[in-house]
Amino acid sequence: MRNDLPLTVIGNLVDDPELRFTANGMAVARFTVASTPRAFDRETNAWRDGEPTFLDCSCWRQLAENVAGSLSKGSRVVVAGRLRTDRWESPEGEKRSRMVLDAEDVGASMTFATVTITRTTRPVPPRETAPDDPWATASPNRPAEPAQDVPAGEPPF
Repeated sequence: MRNDLPLTVIGNLVDDPELRFTANGMAVARFTVASTPRAFDRETNAWRDGEPTFLDCSCWRQLAENVAGSLSKGSRVVVAGRLRTDRWESPEGEKRSRMVLDAEDVGASMTFATVTITRTTRPVPPRETAPDDPWATASPNRPAEPAQDVPAGEPPF
């Protein structure tokens, strides 16, 4: 959308991500990220924490399943997505709203941790290739560069 507000937030998960499924089986995960600014106080010669910001996040489909299966309370994360406002009315008739980050990507922060990546596999439908398709049998390895004759004393470029 034109007026979406892209946002990237770095912080810690407040609780384990909550994974649910819609009536048609689509996965959705919800989680809250706490981001606390830090400032160096020259008078005390120490770091001082500011007021934390709590941001509700949601993600869908495979990302939701990966987040729920990989992250837990306290995990330091980097979340990128689009900020939107949820509005509703309470049972008492009060109008309520909250900011929600619709996550497009979520990753573990590697500032204070290491991560081991495990790729998920998806079933890939068989595709038909043309008999003269050079990419059908392409190798993932780069071919060796042919040797070039360079006269002595000249740069090889």
